[in-house]
Amino acid sequence: MRPRFNFGDQVRVTRNVRDDGTFPGANVGNLLVRRGSVGYVRDVGTFLQDQLVYSVHFFDQQKMVGCREEELIGADEPWNPSQFEFREKVTPKVKLAIDGELIASPGDVGQVLKVLRDLPSGVGYHVRFPGRTLQIPEKLLDSAPADAPDLADLPDEEDADD
Repeated sequence: MRPRFNFGDQVRVTRNVRDDGTFPGANVGNLLVRRGSVGYVRDVGTFLQDQLVYSVHFFDQQKMVGCREEELIGADEPWNPSQFEFREKVTPKVKLAIDGELIASPGDVGQVLKVLRDLPSGVGYHVRFPGRTLQIPEKLLDSAPADAPDLADLPDEEDADD
């Protein structure tokens, strides 16, 4: 195994980095570094003898975290930033319908299931609305209010008659 990056290389993390229980002072699941953040390689090691792990210092967040090689790209490599992240609550800017069936209207709450960065039209998302998952371009979405209910609290179509 030869490392792709070396000490001092500037790298960008391609996934959100959350605490797995090994970061001092953080709770498991806490966001440590947001995807797209740039840091500098400080050390290279291995995990389970078959995975390269880089200690990366993210100056803006004042954190040194371990990142697997597949989570990193060179800081100068192409990167499409996204407005929303996995699990964020969003609302459509326009009415969304399929074959005349209204799926969601502005103000309805959906949740991002997947960020699609490499679409020819730009960034898009798989968004779950009650009863339906849609692929939606970023330009058609807004942030849902902070106090919007979690999707798990919303009824699916089959529960709506109760």
